[in-house]
Amino acid sequence: MAIEAHDIEALIRASFPDAKITITDLAGDGNHWAAEVIDASFKGQSRVQQQRAVYASLKGKMDGPHGELHALALTTKVPE
Repeated sequence: MAIEAHDIEALIRASFPDAKITITDLAGDGNHWAAEVIDASFKGQSRVQQQRAVYASLKGKMDGPHGELHALALTTKVPE
């Protein structure tokens, strides 16, 4: 079962309520997504720490071959 853009955003927003979040369907198939998450809470964290925090917010939706979220290209940033 595929996951929708608004579902991905809602999962991320639950952990990052003030973030600017952009979700893009890369292939137009509902299976290959990109997310850009810009949040002040990332300040002082490495890129790996930022991305781990976002992946954790997905609450297992990417886990295993039967996960709802097949692929997510993730970009994280601190606001300028």
